[in-house]
Amino acid sequence: FGNDALGGLLILSQVVLSLQLGFAVIPLIHFTSDKKTMKGFAIKPWVKILAWISSLIIVLLNVKLVFEEIKGWSADGGWYIYAIVIPLAVLIGLLLLYIFIYPLVSSRKQSADIAPHGNALNIQEVEKIHYSRIGITVDFSKNDRNTIRHALIQGGKQAHYYLIHVVETAVARYHGDSALDFETQSDAENLEKYKINLAELGYKSSTHIGYGGTVKAIVNISDENKLELLVMGAHGHKGLKDLILGTTVNSVRHRVSIPVLIVR
Repeated sequence: FGNDALGGLLILSQVVLSLQLGFAVIPLIHFTSDKKTMKGFAIKPWVKILAWISSLIIVLLNVKLVFEEIKGWSADGGWYIYAIVIPLAVLIGLLLLYIFIYPLVSSRKQSADIAPHGNALNIQEVEKIHYSRIGITVDFSKNDRNTIRHALIQGGKQAHYYLIHVVETAVARYHGDSALDFETQSDAENLEKYKINLAELGYKSSTHIGYGGTVKAIVNISDENKLELLVMGAHGHKGLKDLILGTTVNSVRHRVSIPVLIVR
């Protein structure tokens, strides 16, 4: 405690700050001297030589500093010096050596073109995808008409359509498919009306009701029926409302492995 301890802590902080210099300088030299990355802005050979000499001096001084500090600490005979400090110092030294050697021995990329998001693919032929099992989420709002219309466009009359709705009442959450509350029965009737309407137009469909959590129910129905495409309507929440309520669409698309068509 006291001034001596404060002085020792200050020295230790400077040792730690000094150790990070090598980890910053060496990658920087590798990067700025790479002509494929920097092109015309790569550093000149003489600048590169001076940079490596400077980094070597920094690393050697750091090694000397660490050695002297460990030597001073070991005089106290603390077990932690041999159990923690020395192994940690060796690992840091090996990591620094790896950072220096790896860019020199690693294979260079064949292409000199570097794009932030990769290069465009050569698309020669596009095969038409035929979806035979298409899921449609509905909530009996005005958006359903557009959602169903886009789904029918994707599959035509050859596909089978799975009309999906999730009942989120407390009764449905706890009793599941045995729930007989008014909302559950009303939703089942509305779903059946959609099925009859599609049948009159010549489309094959089936109704599927989920209970409780909307996202989990939709994902389960999708997996159980091995859907190939899921069409969902987006309500278009924006800003704070979207942040507070979240989006079912966003959660579902991260949990299914099939394409998701979002309709607004």
